[in-house]
Amino acid sequence: QVQFVESGGGLVPPGGSLRLSCVVSGIIFRNYNMDWYRQAPGKQRELVAGISFSDHTNYADPVKGRFTISRDNAKNTMYLQMNSLKPEDTAVYYCNVGVRPSDYWGQGTQVTVSS
Repeated sequence: QVQFVESGGGLVPPGGSLRLSCVVSGIIFRNYNMDWYRQAPGKQRELVAGISFSDHTNYADPVKGRFTISRDNAKNTMYLQMNSLKPEDTAVYYCNVGVRPSDYWGQGTQVTVSS
């Protein structure tokens, strides 16, 4: 059973930075594309960034130039470096496998950008 454990969120002022981690188990991690999602209060979950098994990356327009997705296959871990954070980045951040996300989501990690 695939499991996702997100961590690294917190409360930061606008312009601050956070680095999120997603530890994955239950799959051969290196064989999977991976994605970060976020869900703000009262809004639909949205795709933030993705990274393929071969390290190709893509980003949603609102985070382009500010966020960087990466992975460490030896640690079964994906990361999201978030810089120049804005209040509109406030959300619970989740990870999942790409292409066909698992129905079993992790607990997410809360990111709050506020002064």
